[in-house]
Amino acid sequence: MSSGSEQNSDQGVGASALDIPELRLNLVRILFVHRSLADVERCLHELTRMRFTVTSEIVVTSHECAEKLRSKVYDVVVAEYPSSNWQETQPLELLRQVKKDVPLIFLGYDLKREAAADLILKGAADCVEVHNLGHLPVAIHRALDEKVLRDQRDSAEKDLRRSEARYRALVGNLNYGICRCSLDGGFLEVNEAMIKMLGYGSKEELLPIGLARDIIRDPARRAQLLGESNNTVVDPIEIEWKRKDHAKLKVRISGREVLSEQGELEAYEVIAEDITRQRELEDHLRRQAASDPLTSLANYRHFVDVLDSEIKRSVRSNREFALLFFDLDGLKLINDRHGHMIGSQALCRLADVLCSCCRDIDTPARFGGDEFALILPETNAKTANLVAQRICESVANDGNGPKLSVSVGIAIYPKDGRTIESLLCAADSAVYWMKRRRIQSRDITSQSIVEETIRNETAISSEEKLEPRRAANEH
Repeated sequence: MSSGSEQNSDQGVGASALDIPELRLNLVRILFVHRSLADVERCLHELTRMRFTVTSEIVVTSHECAEKLRSKVYDVVVAEYPSSNWQETQPLELLRQVKKDVPLIFLGYDLKREAAADLILKGAADCVEVHNLGHLPVAIHRALDEKVLRDQRDSAEKDLRRSEARYRALVGNLNYGICRCSLDGGFLEVNEAMIKMLGYGSKEELLPIGLARDIIRDPARRAQLLGESNNTVVDPIEIEWKRKDHAKLKVRISGREVLSEQGELEAYEVIAEDITRQRELEDHLRRQAASDPLTSLANYRHFVDVLDSEIKRSVRSNREFALLFFDLDGLKLINDRHGHMIGSQALCRLADVLCSCCRDIDTPARFGGDEFALILPETNAKTANLVAQRICESVANDGNGPKLSVSVGIAIYPKDGRTIESLLCAADSAVYWMKRRRIQSRDITSQSIVEETIRNETAISSEEKLEPRRAANEH
């Protein structure tokens, strides 16, 4: 089964927290691999509401999916999970078979946290719950941004491997700095773009500055600069130069040998590309993709990556590490009584405490809602309990209102589990057990208060009855 539908972003769009310039007028081609037309329509409605212009098609079987991927171009694939039509990660394997670099987002029902983590580790761009389709536009936008960055990087690397004619043509190009260097690396000639890039006033002022000298004199780095290898791909050199005003500049450089008429090496020609803004943008997008927008802590996807790395590191080092789960108690009550802004501030207060109680090697994270986590490398159970206690006390006594409390669950690797799934389950069960114990404790306390009140009232009533008799005996 296949069908096409296009949604116009100007129809019926309401205000939203995601109503930002980056999400406006997004043109996206989606291949849905799904049995439920109703769920697909809900997805399209949510994307239209978020100002996406969508062209979509729907398939059901793996054969139909393969045919569509081979014959048409798509920006994103959204696949049902789980599906009776194929095994768990078959859509990922199918994309690899047809050699298509298309982000895949799984759309699931009651998708367990551990299952989502496993799918992301295997190559999925993201996992979205059907009952939380508000996350789908963000997931698609982030997946497309990451693909654009990959494409730009690949294109830039290909452009850097230019022929001699390309180098000559770039000498007059103001977008690239070109210089000719002596055999010891000193500048012999520079173009205007190089002068401007480094912030100097004239060629004479720049020529004495031997920025390429260290690379030219180092045989290994010089070979990399010239792209020399034994039938292997050589990555361009990325280094940090300083402008005249001492500002740092990230540049990507490549070069070639310049031969004399007799065929002898007489100089090197180097091309420099300023990639400072590109790297800053990549870093910014990387931080956005890995952090929670409200608290700036690591998000679930980044948390899973760190947890996977920590398990592998602990296997090599044979050392323990601790995983702590935190659940902010009564967040719904705080939102109902004080408003959602105070509720968001409560989440940020807990995030601040986690950061202040962490070492540089620890990783605090927010899963979403009122759930937080903390990875403590090289930490045993005793130390983890001390950290948890310190965090609970700090949250309860941070000097702000309303007063907060958290429930904590602790899992220790490898005692409580050797996989991501088993550790998450152990920590989650520990949180549940603590919450249940607190509820039972409150019930016992409440019953004790009721019984004490009844005893006091009975004693007061008896005193009142005896009072007239005492007065009569005195007379």
